[in-house]
Parts: sequence; C-alpha cells; structure tokens
Amino acid sequence: MSDSDPRSPASRVVDAARHWGPAVIVALVALATWQLVAWGFQMPSALLPEPAEVWQAALEHRIELLKALYATGLAAAAGLLAAIGLGSLISVGFSQSRRVRLALFPYVIFLQTVPIVAIAPLLIIWSGYQFRTVVIVTVIVCLFPIVNSVTAGLMAIDRQWSDLFVLYGAGRSQKLARLQIPAAVPYLVLGAKTSSGLAVIGAIVAEFFVGNGTDYDGLGTLMTHWQGFVKTDALIAAVFASTLLGLFLFGLVHLVSRTLLRRWIDVGEAR
Repeated sequence: MSDSDPRSPASRVVDAARHWGPAVIVALVALATWQLVAWGFQMPSALLPEPAEVWQAALEHRIELLKALYATGLAAAAGLLAAIGLGSLISVGFSQSRRVRLALFPYVIFLQTVPIVAIAPLLIIWSGYQFRTVVIVTVIVCLFPIVNSVTAGLMAIDRQWSDLFVLYGAGRSQKLARLQIPAAVPYLVLGAKTSSGLAVIGAIVAEFFVGNGTDYDGLGTLMTHWQGFVKTDALIAAVFASTLLGLFLFGLVHLVSRTLLRRWIDVGEAR
C-alpha cells in the first residue's frame, strides 16, 4: 500500500471535521456556559472572570507565560524521559526474576500511592530549591505507569513464540532482545502516553514548593504568585497553558510512536 493519501483534499477535510468536530463542539458549549454563568450571575472578576478577560490576561502576561511554559515543559520532558529510561530498566529486571519482582514491585506501587505533596518538601530539604528537584518529583510521578506497562509487555509473550525460541536453543539474553523487548514496545508507548500528562502535573506540583525559595519561574510558581494577588484571570490562563503543555507532550509521544516505532506498534496492534 502506498504511503501517499489517495483521497481528495475535500474528503480529508470532511474526515478531519468528523474526527475533531465533537471535541470542538464540547469546547464551544463549555465556553458558552462559562460566559453565561459569569454574565448571568454577575460574578466578580476575582471569583469568575469572563473568557474574554482570561484571554486579555494571557496576552498581557504572555512573556511570563511563555517563559514559565518553557521551564515547566523542560522539567516535565526531562522527568518523562528519565522515567522511561529508569522504568524500562526496572521492568527488564522484573521480567527476568520473579523474586526481584515480588521483592521490589510493592515499593514501585508505594511511589504511586504516597501523595506527592507529602514528599515534595522532603525532596527540597535533600535536593534543594533546584531544577533537579522538579525533575525528581516528575520522575516519581511518572515511574509507576512506565514500570507497570513495560513489565506487562515483557511478560505477555505468546507461549508458542517462547517455546520456539527454546526449541532453537536461544538464551535468556537473546529471548529478551529479539522477542520480549520488541513485543513490549506498544506497552511502553501506552505507559509513556499515560505518564505524559502526569509529567506536567508532577512538575507543577514541585514548582509550588521550589518557587518559594528561588527565582525559578515555572507555571506552578506563577500560579502561586497570582493566587496570592487574587489575579484569577491570569491564574486561569496559566491553567489553560498547563493543559496545552500536557496535550503537547501527549501528542509528541504519539508522533514519536507513529514514526520511529511504527514497525513494533503495527506488530503489537496486529496481535
């Protein structure tokens, strides 16, 4: 099958409208409801500003928002990449030894269940009001979905394929490299997509604490600052900026999975 799209431009536009239309309609309805509530109940701007006021605040503070987006995005991306690398290595160890998996997997779950706001102050004491602290918090938040997904992928091997490798005398390392890892790539992508949104959450939560003792400018720092001055319109603009950052990271992971990892993704979907 050719990689070129045989459809006409008009048909592609129609398909795009069908795909994105429902999401756009929901967004428009939400904006209209927001506007009606703010206008109909005559809400003060400090409590619920109108959408136009939020847009105006975003334009007014665009330089600060862009700098904060860069700082938070860098920390979220670094934490996500570190979690993917570390989580994949841990998953390989879990897949190769049942004893290691039984001994350590509960502690991976522990990282997921402990509220990050409870350990962030401790990490600041140990690591300081630094960029690396934000990255460490992000790694902790992102690690469990990666480990859980990749471990499941490494162990979800068809018994017939496993028996075939044994029949040909393949060793454990050969089975891991040629069978288990390729089969686990779709699971890795799934875990990375889940963690892409969590990465932004982890970075912003860490910035709530890190921004109090340094000049670090992230979205979490801006939110804390604007909350203190009751700049609700700017605060909502920062919330939307963080949402866009999460969508961007998710889309980036999806793009990488559909281009660089297409071969393994197609194989995983075929199964």
